[in-house]
Amino acid sequence: MTVRPLSLDTAPLGDQLAAVLAQLERIIVGKQHPLKLAFACLLARGHLLIEDIPGVGKSTLAQALAATLGLKYARVQFTSDLLPADVLGVSIFDTHAQAFRFHSGPIFNSIVLADEINRAPPKTQSALLEAMEERQVSQDGQTRLLPDPFFIIATQNPVEQVGAYPLPESQLDRFLMSIELGYPDAAAERELLMGGDRRAQIPRFAALADPPLLLGWQREAAAAHISPALLDYVQALLAATRGNTGSGADAGARRGLSPRAGLLLLSAARAWALLCGRPMVLPEDVQAVFPAVAGHRLAGGARTGALQAQALLRTVALP
Repeated sequence: MTVRPLSLDTAPLGDQLAAVLAQLERIIVGKQHPLKLAFACLLARGHLLIEDIPGVGKSTLAQALAATLGLKYARVQFTSDLLPADVLGVSIFDTHAQAFRFHSGPIFNSIVLADEINRAPPKTQSALLEAMEERQVSQDGQTRLLPDPFFIIATQNPVEQVGAYPLPESQLDRFLMSIELGYPDAAAERELLMGGDRRAQIPRFAALADPPLLLGWQREAAAAHISPALLDYVQALLAATRGNTGSGADAGARRGLSPRAGLLLLSAARAWALLCGRPMVLPEDVQAVFPAVAGHRLAGGARTGALQAQALLRTVALP
């Protein structure tokens, strides 16, 4: 693995984070906001769900993140016959040692791409639950810790193209954010067409970070200050999602956002503030991440839920 440039070690934090985003934008062209959301999700120690059509760069984003941050990466193609052991690992009897030896699965990597997660049966989907929430795997009576940092990027096709096993609400709630990449604009698409497959550039990336440095960034994000007035604003947003039983653009939420969703919203806003170079969280940080955090927790899927979340932002007064 290419070692990151030594000059970056002593660079200001803002320059380090900006360098990461700039390198990602060389691969995923014209998608600055989704890329920033994905990086913020990682800094907030969450997990990311990308719901979009095939061919817009979902798996490329995962590879580029891993290469840029110097993290071990694995991809799992979820299919209807995928078993939990294919993800977590399996114990195989060693005839020489006369004992079972555990062979770890792809989940034991720092960045794991769960590609087309909605194609796998519920039993395999649920194998990710403990790993995502507890950052550990319990198997054969033993608990094995996962790497730190640990980041799952799951992809699924849009609702109208889903496979046989849509994600249940309990699984969706494990994802801090859900985003779309979408089609590039005309200029970005022209640049992509002229430059060929951008994935070929990823092996030549310099690693701009390593696990200890990334963990330090995550601690910096968690330390961002939140004022009482901002907490009032977040509580107002949470209350608004729970009260939409009438008509209008924000009608039809499942049950509104939970207190845990509120904590995740604050974590995401802290990470966004860090990427903006601020030691404290402002209302615009909450507004920037709110649709991605709330969308998949509201009714109608991530796309419809994000529209509901944007409508709520227009109705809830700023502090």
